[in-house]
Amino acid sequence: MTVAIDIQLFTDPACPFAFSAEPIRQRLRFFYGDGLRWRTTMIVLTLEPGEAEKLQAGAPGLQRKYGMPIDPAPYPEPSSSEPACRAVVAARLNAPSYEQRLLRRLRVRRMNGGLLDDPELIAAAATDVGLDPEQLVRWCDSPGVEDALQEDIASARRPSAAARALDHKLGGPPHERRYTAPSYELSFAGKTFSLPGFNPIEAYEAAIANLDPDLPRRARPERVEDVLRALDEPLATVEVEQIMGRPVRTELGRVAQPIPSGADCYWRL
Repeated sequence: MTVAIDIQLFTDPACPFAFSAEPIRQRLRFFYGDGLRWRTTMIVLTLEPGEAEKLQAGAPGLQRKYGMPIDPAPYPEPSSSEPACRAVVAARLNAPSYEQRLLRRLRVRRMNGGLLDDPELIAAAATDVGLDPEQLVRWCDSPGVEDALQEDIASARRPSAAARALDHKLGGPPHERRYTAPSYELSFAGKTFSLPGFNPIEAYEAAIANLDPDLPRRARPERVEDVLRALDEPLATVEVEQIMGRPVRTELGRVAQPIPSGADCYWRL
């Protein structure tokens, strides 16, 4: 029986850097599967003065550099990520099998130009994954969800000593440094690797190999269909390419249906 490496992922659905790092997360999911046990922690970036205004500008440069389907246009107004983060926490506590899928759909809708404090966007993301939007609202209003969200916020602002040694990879004001999105804490057998901020895939795979050299790793797939079947959700072109290790747009066009979004598309069989 494989014993999983625990990954605590500090993130925020409003963050275009975290969205641009999704190809790396999907690659880890594909190659290590159940050998990695994920837990998401919501940062709630927009609690900090000026952060919502900064995010309003959008991220066309990141879209061009990393290839995820980000709408290059600025958002119509500043918005808070707190309601969406609360919804993710509510799913974690009440319907944990939906947590990651809800977070993904909130990200996708945000990066296609939506506002995360729009109740209609959150309801639509819930519907996308098969959750009852009205039930999700009731969960969000519960004291337990408020307590858990506040713990996420506090945890994101308690970076480890190793992360603090990499202060240039942290965010927040000088008196309250915090993890940036995405930041990873990988733990196994009493050992932890801190990987704050945006990092290349090699950094994560090196940490995994150091924590558990015996962890099984799936062979590289031969066909794009294998990737789309394995990861149970529409994937961006660059996400499939990260896993396949080569350009795949022509292959995807032969076997999968494109779903236009932002400046590119997602693919499903």
